[in-house]
Amino acid sequence: MSKEQVFLLPDVGEGLTEAEILQWSVQVGDSVEINQVIVEVETAKAAVELPSPYAGVVGTLHAKEGETLPVGKPLITILGDVSGAPDVTEPPSTDAATAPDREALLVGYGPQEGSGRRRRRRPGAPPAQQSAAPTPVQAPAAAPAAATATERTAAKPPVRKLAKDLGVDITVVTPTGPGATVTRDDVRRAAEAEVVAAEAPKLETPEATATATATATVSAETRIPIRGVRKHTAAAMVASAFTAPHVTEFMTVDVTATMRLRDTVAARREFRDLRVTPLLFVARALLLALRNTPEANASWDEPAQEIVLKHYVNLGIAAATGRGLIVPNIKHADGMSLRELAEALAALTSTAREGRTTPQSMTGGTITITNVGVFGVDTGTPILNPGEAAILAVGAIRRTPWVVTDASGAETIEPRWVTQLALSFDHRLVDGQQGSQLLADLGAFLHDPGLAML
Repeated sequence: MSKEQVFLLPDVGEGLTEAEILQWSVQVGDSVEINQVIVEVETAKAAVELPSPYAGVVGTLHAKEGETLPVGKPLITILGDVSGAPDVTEPPSTDAATAPDREALLVGYGPQEGSGRRRRRRPGAPPAQQSAAPTPVQAPAAAPAAATATERTAAKPPVRKLAKDLGVDITVVTPTGPGATVTRDDVRRAAEAEVVAAEAPKLETPEATATATATATVSAETRIPIRGVRKHTAAAMVASAFTAPHVTEFMTVDVTATMRLRDTVAARREFRDLRVTPLLFVARALLLALRNTPEANASWDEPAQEIVLKHYVNLGIAAATGRGLIVPNIKHADGMSLRELAEALAALTSTAREGRTTPQSMTGGTITITNVGVFGVDTGTPILNPGEAAILAVGAIRRTPWVVTDASGAETIEPRWVTQLALSFDHRLVDGQQGSQLLADLGAFLHDPGLAML
């Protein structure tokens, strides 16, 4: 049986209400297969590629690139044979319906068992280069014209979004990236050139001069719509700051022994293929310190009026990305060896840098570390990640004159590796004694890593 199959925008995270269309991978009249990527959307937490739960021919795209669509609204209509395809009104469980090589992302949809994965069609590629697809039905009479100049321009979705935000026509930007792709720097240079051109002095009529002055004034400002990750982060930080009573305590620590341990571990054979950073040992020390202060690994259940102690640690690591601040977490970090923790940190950092962090990896966190030291900052007063009891800020590690006391009590001034720690905690869950104990234990482990053996 052939009919229209309407794919509704699913909730790809936990309770998300909308998503912005970043880039369509198909156009009206294209043939699609089950589990073929059809669109990339940006939610409040991450950019996600959505695969098609149906096979057939694209009939209608219900939203344009750059448009924000509410969850549950029509996203795409696909025309084709729906025999055995999942019914939208009665969504099947995704556990058994997901293709083995793709993580289940859609809520209420799922590709049929055994269906293959299809690569995104390259712009301008002839039909003969596409994977085999089910026999399509007749395409709509009003087939689209040839691809527009914007579609032919090679650029990643974040670059297109930047161009849109800056008001730059991406089709006239000179590409310098690999394969003649437009990069962020290309877009920024084009935007700067427009500002310079608008502000350049010209000998024209008074009317033209007034117009040029107004244009230059407008060009001196850039308005960026608050969407996606940045919108979610702003709302979450405001809610956290005005809901949880924050307390922040500080400690300056001599971490010379930890830096020596870092050098020793980095030279070991099993760590030579990994980047061993001080953050690894800060994370390990925090996990150890939580054993004495489990109250800092908890959440506040307002409706039930209960404190929920977590017997696992999903360690969040704050990461700055092109789309804003995100906090993916390492699941069950407390059960990992040092090598496993190093691998997890490396994977988390790489995924965040490439913009491939999934919504699932940003939910369920129990405590967070924000490494402001990478920016050369000494310390700060971090705001709690919503739903968590504590967050640790780690400052820059610097060579600093330090008073050292030997076993006899004699004091000398020596250059040492020193850092500053700042621990913010929710005073409903963690009182002053508990917060101070956690910070003191953490500092002790970093000052003398041998204490972890006790």
